[in-house]
This record gives sequence, C-alpha cells and structure tokens, in this order.
Amino acid sequence: MATKGLKRKLSALLSADVKGYSRMMGEDEAATVETITVYREVMATLIQEHRGRVVDSPGDNLLAEFASVVDAVNCAVAIQRELAERNAELPAERKMEFRIGINLGDVIQEGERIYGDGVNVAARIEGLAEGGGVCISGTAYDQIGKKLPLGYEFLGERTVKNIEKPIRVYRVLTEPTFAGMLIGEQRAKLRGWQLAAAVAAILVVGTFVVGLWSFHLRPPPSGEVSPVEKMADSLLGRPSIAVLPFKNLSGDAEQEYFNDGITNDIITDLSKFRQLFVIASNTTSTYKGQPRRVKAVGHDLGVRYVLEGSAQRAGKKVRINAQLIDATTGHHLWAERYERDLMDVFALQDEIVQMIVTKLALKIDEAERIRAMRKDTESLEAYDYVLRGLQHLRHTTRPDNRKARQMFEKAIDLDPRYGSAYVALGSSYYQSASYGWTEFPDQALERAHDLAQKALSLEESNGSAHRLLGEVYVRRTQYDLAASELRRAIELNPNDAHSYTTLGSVMLYSGRTDNAIRSLETALRFDPNRGPGYYMELGLAYYLKRRYQDSLGTLEKGLSRRPDFVGYHMALAAVYAQLGRSENAANAAATVLRLHPFFEVDSYGSVFRNPEDREAIVDGLRKAGLK
Repeated sequence: MATKGLKRKLSALLSADVKGYSRMMGEDEAATVETITVYREVMATLIQEHRGRVVDSPGDNLLAEFASVVDAVNCAVAIQRELAERNAELPAERKMEFRIGINLGDVIQEGERIYGDGVNVAARIEGLAEGGGVCISGTAYDQIGKKLPLGYEFLGERTVKNIEKPIRVYRVLTEPTFAGMLIGEQRAKLRGWQLAAAVAAILVVGTFVVGLWSFHLRPPPSGEVSPVEKMADSLLGRPSIAVLPFKNLSGDAEQEYFNDGITNDIITDLSKFRQLFVIASNTTSTYKGQPRRVKAVGHDLGVRYVLEGSAQRAGKKVRINAQLIDATTGHHLWAERYERDLMDVFALQDEIVQMIVTKLALKIDEAERIRAMRKDTESLEAYDYVLRGLQHLRHTTRPDNRKARQMFEKAIDLDPRYGSAYVALGSSYYQSASYGWTEFPDQALERAHDLAQKALSLEESNGSAHRLLGEVYVRRTQYDLAASELRRAIELNPNDAHSYTTLGSVMLYSGRTDNAIRSLETALRFDPNRGPGYYMELGLAYYLKRRYQDSLGTLEKGLSRRPDFVGYHMALAAVYAQLGRSENAANAAATVLRLHPFFEVDSYGSVFRNPEDREAIVDGLRKAGLK
C-alpha cells in the first residue's frame, strides 16, 4: 500500500530562510557561505536546547520540528536575538537576517523526513515575516495564549500559494512593552448597551480630540522658523543637511508646484538613508522666497550642509542647477547644471541624490540605496497630477481638497500601480474627515485605510502608506495598531518628523509618557517648525512627568500660535494650579468656560488610557476651579 511505513502526527514546525540570500551570494559567495555555516550551527544548537530537531537545511533554508509550540516560539525568539547580536559585528552589506515562520499542523513522517500541508504552511508564513522577525499561524497562536512574555500583532487572514484556505497570521513582538498584548485582532461586537455607552463616551470627548488632531494638519504660521539647539554632525552621529526650496526660474507662477515637487522628492529620498540627518520640508519651505544666507541657514537649523538650487521647466525640457554647500565655511562641495528631456526628471533627481551621498562619503547598503531611490511610477503625466494635487492639499481648504482628489484619481487612472497616488488620495479622505468636510467621517476614514492598504499591496516598503494607516488608527483610538504602523514608517524613513510626532501622541494617550517625550522631542529636531498641536502634546507630556516649568514654557509657546484653542487653556489651567499660581489658574479656567461652556473635567481626562494620567490631569483641573 502507498501508506505503508508512513505515519501522521501533529507537530510544531519552524521554517527559516535568509532575506536577500541571492544578492549576498552574488556579491560575495565565499563570505556568505562562511557566515551561513556559522549561523546554521548556532541555530542547530539552539533548536536542540529547546527540545527540537533539525529536519533539513538545504541552501539558505532550514526546517525544524518540535513537540511543543511554546518550545518552537521560544527557540525562534532566541535565534533572532543571538543572530542580531552577531549581525551587529558585521558591516551592513554582510548582515544575514533570517525570516522565521511557525505553524502547528498535521504532517506525514517517513523515517526522519516529514511532509504535508503543515510543513507547507510554515514555509508560507516564513515568507510573510520580516528579516530578523518571527510570524506564527493561527493554530500556533491558539496554543500559546499568554504562556510567554511576548506580544502578538494580528496580520489578518492571508491567502498563500498552494494552500486552499486563508490562514491567520500573527507577528511576534519581542519588546517588553508589548508583553501580554494582542494588537490588531477584531474584538467581539459590543452588546447594545455597551455600544450606546461607547458612542456616548466618544461624543463627550470628540470635540477635544478632533480639535487637537486637526492641529496636525494645520500649516504653521508662514515665515516662522523656531531656533533649534545646534546639532550638526554630532546629532545621532549623522551628517546633517537641509534642502532649500528650488527657485522657480520659469517666470510662470503656475509652475511652482513642479519646483516644490522636485524639492520634496529630493528631501524624501535623502530622508530614507539612516546615515543622514535631514531637516523636514515643513521647515525648509519657510525659506521659500526669502533672502538666503547659507551660513545663517546652517546656524538656524543646526545643520552642516545645505543644498540649494533652481529649476526651469520649458516645453519638453527641464533645466536644473544644484549646489551642495558646507554651511560652516561657505565652501561649495559640488555644483552642477543640468538640461534634460522632461521625461528624464526621475533619473535627474536620482543623480542629485547620488551625488550628495557620494560627496558626504556615506557608506550605504546597496539594498537601502535601491529602496531609497526607487520611483513607483514611470508615468510623467501621472507624477505631474500627483504634484498638482499635493499643492492643492497643502492649502487645507474644502475646495482645494476636492480638486486634489480629482487629480489623484487621474494619476491612478494613468498608472493603476502608482502607490504614492493611492496614499495621496487616501490623505485627501483623511483630511476631509479631520476637518469636518464630510457628513460621513467614518466612511472617509475607511476609504483612507483601504487606499493605504492598496499602496502597501503594491509596495510594502511605502513609508507614507504606513504613516497614513497610523493616522487613521489614531483617529479611531486604536493606539496599539497606530504605534505598530508608525514604527514601521519610521523604520522606512528615519527622518520622518510627522511620524515621530504622531507616534508621540499615541504614546502620550496610551500611558507611555517617557516614550512620548522622546518621540516628540525627536520630531522637533527634524522639523523645528512643527505646528501648534505639537506644543500641546509635548506640554501635556511634561506635565504628566511633573516637569511643570517645561510644560508651562511649551504650552505658552503653542498658545502664542493659537490663542483661540481651548485645549491650551485647559492644560495651562492645570499647570498654573500645580505651580501654585492660583490667579493665573483661575483666569485660564474662566477662558476655558468662555470658549467651552459645557466643559466637564472627567470627559477631558478620559482621553488618557492610563488611570494615573487621568487622575493627574483631573487633579490639576479641579485645583484650577473647573468641575
């Protein structure tokens, strides 16, 4: 019989392979073989220590079997930690990261070999893991429960090759802050009375939350650049650079969007390099149309290098001048004049970025270089529509939002695989929900969510799509999901001030105040011209750490920008009360009641997830005379 000598059993399967193995072999075969041989021995030892056995290890693959899912997951985490330490000693291009997938499933055993769907599912899940990460199937997750000091992020049901039914997939989160947490899985539907209570709570705090989050979309006062502590090359150990807005030499004001697009694209590409510190476009845009003294710019922004230039679009030609300057000496490190066909504008941007990287002598991993400089469309017409749409979106008016959406939709019609166009369109829906420009904000947020997911289906490494998802989750108060997406956005774009600000907000309201301060202060380094909402949240974070003088100075700075925002007066009332400045506290409380006659202390404090944070906020407000 065909089944003679075969037996079935239930096993925990661990499948692993190397991310980018083919590239590594192509670049240095001998070094790759040497590293994987050592790493395989490390993995085999750990598998044995966790009561498992290596079934097979062809090429860069490895299959191991365990009697217990707990042992398999513990082993996977131990492997990744050990290999991470060893990778830290290697140059970036030689780091070898394994992806690990774990499944509990039925297998057929023939001698020492095992076969079947259980093995196949483990291999497919491995392909969904990140380099250095671990993913597990739903059957494995169901067996673990809370037996391990780990967290898990539900990635949804995934349809994978040669597996008939979709499989539940979870990412293992090893950071101590996630221990015992499950992020992303839909909870059971609320009972009727629970739903009514939840809606009532949302209505109570909605005015404050919507007002605060609309701050993040509101442009800061024009021409205002905050001084920033000098950072230069010492900041985070990276060379620092600011890209000033390219001057428009066409004589046509309608071409401003094109110059802004080139400037922002260069900033975005540079920002993806971990070795660089890049000032955000939100801050550098304040220099547009202003007299420029490069040394003064470097001094104000705390950067050593400044890129400035000009662009002129004429017919089917584009002319670009660019120069890289050492702001400490005024010395020109590089200058170039280009005249190309308009169709070559993408390649031209890449040349400028490549020259900057070369002149600053950065050692860039090739995979990072490719990711940073990848363009997600070859359609110049679609790209042009996105640039025009973004210009309208920055005006933050309802008519401009409508025009922007039309242009993004045209871009998608021209190139249905243009990921950035989907993100831009999603941002227009997010903006309309945030500013109250729609009668159906929930549907608008859902549309923004779906468009971000569409962009990620085209390219998972689209940092802007992860950021948009994070913003949507924040609006839904799904803080754990938001934090996961925003961390991924920062991983892909380490200079993204916007993501740092939003992550700081998530940390603040979910009770991780130290993390909130760290994220918000980092955002200010990258973008000294943050909007007024930034100061509100940093001020609250300082307050919760009882740094009342720091809180006062920060909140007063924000109030000077938006004296009509009730949130600042609320927070200042609490700060003044804690400092014993009763008259100031009473005046701030009176302003709160004038701007918000139905204000209730408990509803304001309920925004904070941590009970101790709520108590601290409520205590200050009541000391100020609010009820």
